[in-house]
Amino acid sequence: MIVEATGLTKSYGGTEVLSGVDLSVREGEVIALLGPNGAGKTTTVRILTTLTRPTAGHATIAGYDVVRAANKVRGVISLTGQYAAVDDNQTGRENLVMVGRLMHLGRGPARQRAGELLERFGLAGAMDRRVKTYSGGMRRRLDLAMSLIGRPRVIFLDEPTTGLDPASRLTMWEAIGELVRDGTTILLTTQYLEEADRLADRIVLLDRGRITASGTADALKSRIGGERIELHFTDAVDALKSVDVVGGLADGVLVNLPSDGTAAHLHSVLDELRAQGLHPARVSSHRPTLDDVFLTLTAKETA
Repeated sequence: MIVEATGLTKSYGGTEVLSGVDLSVREGEVIALLGPNGAGKTTTVRILTTLTRPTAGHATIAGYDVVRAANKVRGVISLTGQYAAVDDNQTGRENLVMVGRLMHLGRGPARQRAGELLERFGLAGAMDRRVKTYSGGMRRRLDLAMSLIGRPRVIFLDEPTTGLDPASRLTMWEAIGELVRDGTTILLTTQYLEEADRLADRIVLLDRGRITASGTADALKSRIGGERIELHFTDAVDALKSVDVVGGLADGVLVNLPSDGTAAHLHSVLDELRAQGLHPARVSSHRPTLDDVFLTLTAKETA
């Protein structure tokens, strides 16, 4: 395990933000920390990246303790925060070279590494433009490129696509996907469930400072049930009648019933309804999404 945390607790005054978080990440794995606002995602990242000390518990990155060996930890990680940390008055290339020099690369190696990353993130054509002329998506790609100057073993991405339009978000996903293919270890926090579903090997659901669920996207989806058939009627009375025929639950003109996901089951349901003179206006099949997981599990915790 390249990232290990045990019993992480963090309090500010009388408010406990983290309540005993345990986390393990294998080298080359992509973990998504998922949770509502205030769940403790950013606090967890700040502890693991040495920006905040835990109140209790301990954590290591590549074997280095995040408190006792903070400088060693900083040598093997990078952090891309929620907002692009770039200098608007410098060009894209100047930003990258500056970070390289701060990391004690010589002028030549810094310029070479900057050129590699500008090509990799599709910014070579804009490398001599001032960053204040960049779009939001370009700024985020430059920010990610800057975090890779030192070839980190672990990258922390704290809501990297917040505020981006859908096209820019897809571009960022492609850039992150390339890092994944290179075997980089990534810990990602996000509120975009589709982002976690697409990028992560494993998802950790954090709610009110505690881990409430962990597993692959498919495992979490199966945890709340299988596929469902939704029958849409034009009349609520017909919806109630259909429940007596095929089961499920009615909510107004909508009937929701469990399914094994096969076409045979769908045809069977429709045949039974037709035999009773019931004809839904529309039929759809619904497989649980991470949205369903998120809402179901956080609702259970609230209850």
